[in-house]
Amino acid sequence: MKSTLSPFSLLDPAKLRVLLSLGFKGYLAEKGWFDAFKTKSAIDHEGKPIAWVTYSFIDFIKDRISKKHDIFEFGSGNSTIFYAEKAAEVYSVEHDKEWFEKSSKINLPNIKMIHCELQPDGDYARTAANSGKKFHIIIVDGRDRVNCCKQSLSALTEDGIVVLDDSEREIYAEAHRFFKANGFKHLPFTGMAPGVITSKCTSVFYRSHNTLDI
Repeated sequence: MKSTLSPFSLLDPAKLRVLLSLGFKGYLAEKGWFDAFKTKSAIDHEGKPIAWVTYSFIDFIKDRISKKHDIFEFGSGNSTIFYAEKAAEVYSVEHDKEWFEKSSKINLPNIKMIHCELQPDGDYARTAANSGKKFHIIIVDGRDRVNCCKQSLSALTEDGIVVLDDSEREIYAEAHRFFKANGFKHLPFTGMAPGVITSKCTSVFYRSHNTLDI
């Protein structure tokens, strides 16, 4: 997904010296964080595309997605490639025309890109519901996220899950309440993400019987 990376100038000199003293070794190097920061893109230590979510969520999901899963994501990018290489099909909606055209160049046969203008609680939030498909995993990492969460339940399989990125933000608290009211449990994955200095959270909302065997 698209993201704005925090520049090192936000760090005080002492903290910067500590970070640089790592010699680009350890956890951050193992995850490819330095290359992600340098290139301003979500990539792993081998330069391969990954989702712009927390590393803890990537570790959790990477071996659980299989070719039996159909995925819908709000917001496209390297995550689209990451999921498509593991899943049966990936539908991805993008409101930004320029970014949509860029993502449409991804040369994988199991990706369906959708462009939809953004209006609060409009067609964008209903793209999954209007697709005519049911999805095992719906990933909300674009715009109008609370409405996307609410409108996507009708497109979710009986055992489907919903992933909400940046779920620590207060503006998404309504989504938490919505899922709880609809019988979903909450599994948060906190920590760092590719190239991002601050901690964030990627949440999985699921029912007891779910496609990931949580």
